[in-house]
Amino acid sequence: MPDQHWSELRKRLENLICESLRDRVKFTVTNYRKAHDQLGRAFISVDKNEVFNMCTLTSNNALFEKEEELLNDLQLKYDVFNEEQNCSIQDKAHEIIMTEGVFAQYDFFEAVEQYLNSSMEISLHSNHIIIKILSLIDRRVGKRTLKKIANSIAQEKEIVQYFYHLRCEAEGLENI
Repeated sequence: MPDQHWSELRKRLENLICESLRDRVKFTVTNYRKAHDQLGRAFISVDKNEVFNMCTLTSNNALFEKEEELLNDLQLKYDVFNEEQNCSIQDKAHEIIMTEGVFAQYDFFEAVEQYLNSSMEISLHSNHIIIKILSLIDRRVGKRTLKKIANSIAQEKEIVQYFYHLRCEAEGLENI
C-alpha cells in the first residue's frame, strides 16, 4: 500500500477513535524496503507502547509451520502439482493462525477495509480480532453498549479483552 493511501486510511481510523483514547492509541505501518515483497508490519500502540504487532515475517513463519503441521496431521506430503490441496491447506493454516492472533500487515489492511465498510453492529460482533479491537475503541460505541457486551468479553482473546478494559477505564467504567 503506497504511503499516501496509508496516511489517508490512518486519518480515517484515527477519526473513529473515541475521544477518551484519541491521544493514546496510534496505528503505525512500517514497510521493509529490502524485503522481497517490501511488506513489513503494522502495529497498534497505546501510550507509546506497542501492544499489538502484525508482522508479515512472523505471520509467514507461523503460516509455514501450521501448513507443515496440517500436512503431517493429514499424513500428506507437499505436492507442488496439487494446487487444490496446497490452496486448501494454506487457507486452513491461515484461518488457524488468525484465530490464534497471528496477523500479517496485509491482514491488518484487509481487516481495516472490512471494518470501514461494515456496520458497527456487524463489526462489534465479528469473530475477527482486528475488527473487534477497532470496534471497541470506536467513538460510535457508547457506554451502554460497552456494558451490554461485558459478559461476552470474557470469551474473547486476551488482546481483545485488553482493548475492552482500556476503553472501559478511559470511559470511567472500571467496575465492569
